[in-house]
Amino acid sequence: MGSATVCLTFDLDGPSSWLARGMTTATPRSRGEFAAVAAPRVLEVLRRRELVSTWFVPAHTVQTWPDLCRSIVAAGHEVALHGYAHENVATLDEARERDLLARSIAVFEDLLGVRPSGFRAPAWDLSDATVALLGEHGIGYDSSMMGDDHTPYWCRVGDRLGPDQMDFGTEADVVEIPVSWTLDDFPYLEFVRSPSGVLPGVGDPREMFGRWADDLRWMRRELEDGVLTVTCHPDVIGRGHRLLALEEWLDQAASGSSTRFATCHEVAERFRRAD
Repeated sequence: MGSATVCLTFDLDGPSSWLARGMTTATPRSRGEFAAVAAPRVLEVLRRRELVSTWFVPAHTVQTWPDLCRSIVAAGHEVALHGYAHENVATLDEARERDLLARSIAVFEDLLGVRPSGFRAPAWDLSDATVALLGEHGIGYDSSMMGDDHTPYWCRVGDRLGPDQMDFGTEADVVEIPVSWTLDDFPYLEFVRSPSGVLPGVGDPREMFGRWADDLRWMRRELEDGVLTVTCHPDVIGRGHRLLALEEWLDQAASGSSTRFATCHEVAERFRRAD
């Protein structure tokens, strides 16, 4: 049985998530506001267990709640980029994407005193320019893509998907820490009605964590040095019955002697050293 690393990540979207959806009336705004109530609860769960994590935070959220974001840093967790206002970067032209990336980095430096080393695209959708822009701005890793499940890899630039085949580009100096919708709490647990349809959500959190536990169990059995990257949202996971299920899963995951928790930055740097 191999060693296992769990990357516990939280997307602190706040109101920007609903802004990006064009849902800006009072109730959607209040749903985003709940993230500021739930985040301290999550931080307390982590503090009691002395666990580290990575928080992906839009610059909009940093500017809305700078003290909350500073408390995340003060507690020893990593904060990383998550767009400016949760915009889908795949819909932006390169100049606009470059500008928002630079502005987001400046917000982190000015308000948090942190130079972020990682990026996660809102909606996990990158443009053809994103990887190159990350390298241009010295961002060392991305956590938005799904080309593997438990093994980091180098991002590429210049991939082309045609009707006959996919042509692979060249490796970039940006590490990918892959993700999956199956390892994200939002589609399991959150109800959303929007013009694009209905996301039913409101599932059983213990069923979700049972699947995550099985992924971890399989990874530990089959891989020598696997990485399980899970994604939670404080405003989703931070309700009572869901927090209880989170605590149970964390305690179960931490009980394995070969399992460790690490930030995404730590995983990316370890991959660089080993490559």
